[in-house]
Amino acid sequence: VETREDEEQNVKLLETIDLLLAAGYFRARIKGLSPFDKVVGGMTWCITVCDFDVDVDLLFQENSTIGQKIALTEKIVAVLPRMKCPHRLEPHQIQGLDFINIFPVVQWLVKRTIERKEEMGDYIREFSVSQFNKFHSTPQDDEFKERKPKCLETMSHLKETYKPKRLYRKPGKEDDDEENRVRTTLLEYGWQYGFSKEEREKEKAEKKKAAVAASGRGRASSAGEEDEHIIEQKRLSSLLRGMSIMEGKEGALSPNAVGSIVGLQSEEISQMASEYAERQAELQEGLEGRGERMGGAQAHKRMVASLEKQIAVQEKRLDQITEKRNNLEESLINAQEQLSQVTARSERINEEMQKLNEIESGENVAILNHLRSLVAMNENLKKQEQQFRAHCKEEMNRLQENIAKLKSEGGAEDSEDKERMELINNQYEADKAKLQKIRLLLARKNREIAGLQRKIDEVPSRAELTQYQRRFVELYNQVAATHKETKQFFTLYNTLDDSKLYLGKEANLLNSIHDNFEQAMSSPANKEQFLSQFDQIVKGVVGNKDKVDKRKLSEKQRRDALNDKYLDLVENQRLYYKTVKEFTEECRKNEILLSQLKSLKIQQ
Repeated sequence: VETREDEEQNVKLLETIDLLLAAGYFRARIKGLSPFDKVVGGMTWCITVCDFDVDVDLLFQENSTIGQKIALTEKIVAVLPRMKCPHRLEPHQIQGLDFINIFPVVQWLVKRTIERKEEMGDYIREFSVSQFNKFHSTPQDDEFKERKPKCLETMSHLKETYKPKRLYRKPGKEDDDEENRVRTTLLEYGWQYGFSKEEREKEKAEKKKAAVAASGRGRASSAGEEDEHIIEQKRLSSLLRGMSIMEGKEGALSPNAVGSIVGLQSEEISQMASEYAERQAELQEGLEGRGERMGGAQAHKRMVASLEKQIAVQEKRLDQITEKRNNLEESLINAQEQLSQVTARSERINEEMQKLNEIESGENVAILNHLRSLVAMNENLKKQEQQFRAHCKEEMNRLQENIAKLKSEGGAEDSEDKERMELINNQYEADKAKLQKIRLLLARKNREIAGLQRKIDEVPSRAELTQYQRRFVELYNQVAATHKETKQFFTLYNTLDDSKLYLGKEANLLNSIHDNFEQAMSSPANKEQFLSQFDQIVKGVVGNKDKVDKRKLSEKQRRDALNDKYLDLVENQRLYYKTVKEFTEECRKNEILLSQLKSLKIQQ
């Protein structure tokens, strides 16, 4: 493939190399590399950075053949569609260094590479920070860890100190009003629920913005607010009068628990608790009517007992309601499963009905009508065909009858006409036989001509021979490169195998020395024997080393001899090319002289 060399191609080459350098492919700075190696290496590097695999050879080859270059470019081009590259690129464009078409692809790859490097940079940065935090810490973290237990202890102490404490207990009667229950519960823990301070301040601010003419209405509203505040305070006081002060520990043993310990039945306990609650409520109402208040401790104990009995009744009721709720939940789950099955079946039926409706809807209706008309037309054509055939048969019979009549009438022709017709028929048959023989001869000649044409076509032309020679040379170069690579692999394998063998022997020898060292050092005789064996081992190792050195020297001599032979062959090749060139030049001169000689003879 010929390369395009013009000013625009050179400009695109420089821009492509600048893009690769900007992306981080600094191998493009090497001046000794060819543009093909720079561009292909840069594209492969960009594809690899984007986490896509390219099936390229790991071993670098400086001078690749045309076939190897095309194979490499085909592998690169095959990856671009998987990366969803918007630009099209062919292998011969890369091999031919068509930078006008290469530049958009490289530009897109560099953009993808920079984006991928930013993503990986953020990921690596976060991973590095997490790894640093796992094994290291900053002074602020150490200080925080030191202060953390003390802070937790302080916070727990504060929560324990300032946790809500129950100061009052409400009476045993139940209020139906939710607002009263909320107020009572807040008052039990010492929180007086009233008008919000923020709401009052907000209302005051709005009233300050009012006009001066509305000052009278402002005074009336403030007076109404004071009245509401007084009513709220009276309500809180009435709720506080109905409560008793907490004494002792909260959570003492309830009458319900005592009843279960004693063995009483729950129904009797609940009945007694309800009777006690009613009497306690009547007593409380009587005391409130007289304006008297019961002693703190005794009233508190009675109220606690009544409340605990009410709690026991409500807990039993709660258990019954919970059991009923569980049963209802199970029935609900079963009903939901049945509903889901019915819904799925209904959806399948609807889908099938929709498919059936889609067949006869929209454009399909026109198609079906057209098909119906075509089928009707086909049936009509079949009927017409049958009728036409019957008519043709009738007409044929009529014509055959006419022909028979005419033949019977023609039997009375003259004998001269018959003889003349016989002569014409005989001449026709003779000419027909002659024509058949000529056709056979012509076919034979055509076969011979076709065979000769095939033989001529089988002989290759000079251009084809040149192309074959080039392809054979490329094939030879590929085979030679593969053979050389295979030979290198075999040599590397043999070298590594020998190294493994020698290292194994060395390891076994060292293990043997280590195992026998203590026993050998136990007595002088063993020591002498150990040293003598060690000397023999050393001599054996030295002998093996000498053998390897001799082998290395022989291989080196062989290499030098082959190198000298190679240099001689290169010199002979150079002389051969030089001789061929000189011979070609002499042949050209000879042809010129012969042409001049012929021209002189013609002139004479």
